[in-house]
Amino acid sequence: MTLTLGKPRGRAAHGAAPVPWWRGRKAQGWLYAAPTAVIVAVLFIAPLALVLWMSLHRWPLLGPATFNAPGNYTKIADNPLFVDAVFFTLKYTAIITVLLSAFALALALLVQERRPGVGFFRTAFFLPGAVGFAATSLLFYGMLNADFGPIDPILRSVGLIDEPVKWTGTPDMALFSTIVLVLWRFAGFNMLILLTGLQAIPTEVYEAARSDGANRWQIFTKITLPLLRPTVALMLILSVTGSLLAFDQFFIFTNGGPDNSTVSMVMVIYRDAFFRFDLGGAAAMSVVLLVALVGLNVLMMRRLR
Repeated sequence: MTLTLGKPRGRAAHGAAPVPWWRGRKAQGWLYAAPTAVIVAVLFIAPLALVLWMSLHRWPLLGPATFNAPGNYTKIADNPLFVDAVFFTLKYTAIITVLLSAFALALALLVQERRPGVGFFRTAFFLPGAVGFAATSLLFYGMLNADFGPIDPILRSVGLIDEPVKWTGTPDMALFSTIVLVLWRFAGFNMLILLTGLQAIPTEVYEAARSDGANRWQIFTKITLPLLRPTVALMLILSVTGSLLAFDQFFIFTNGGPDNSTVSMVMVIYRDAFFRFDLGGAAAMSVVLLVALVGLNVLMMRRLR
């Protein structure tokens, strides 16, 4: 009696026709990955290669390009608006990352446990995240407008203010208003990310800590935060990356004002490309920003691993 273990895939049995190459496991894997590979190549790799090539040339919006490497990179430091934008964007990123993380964690802890009505609050906290960022910026622009916005009349009717507030009239108020906008828009989304991590923590760990006499603060600092570290790392990467690439809220809500005090790095890149028609210089700044983002994310992942 002979025991047959089966035929290996991709090979023809004795006397049978050979299996076509496209029916092999390796070929099928490539076919499954091909659509995603094409999308990544067309929408990411090709534009990135074009930006790198443009950064090495004097590339006007109209007219032929001329090679001038590394001229576009050396003149970045001579652009005072970009230098100021770097410091402003870093300050904005630091403030919004701390506040957004604190608000999102507080909301996640508030709706972590199942109790009556918690589903309503989870939905209410997350709903602003379903609104487009450009629409949110326009919404806040209309609400805080001194001429027709409803916020000033409401505050005046309850006696909190005597005259209209210049929500975007001074650098500090413009930054404050933008931070409130971003917190309203993204706190619920980050809450959902942290809530996923909180619910992945086994309940047995908390029960064991309570049985050993641990209080709420000890449970939070010794169990919740350490086990939540991978989720916090993801949230921080998304928050820092989004803050460094901030554009919509400053372009639509404050328009970079007053006196260019809320101009972000991406706004400077946009202005150089489509107002000064210097696509080569804008591409060089984009490459510098990309390298900084990659380096910062790698550093954050290593620190939070």
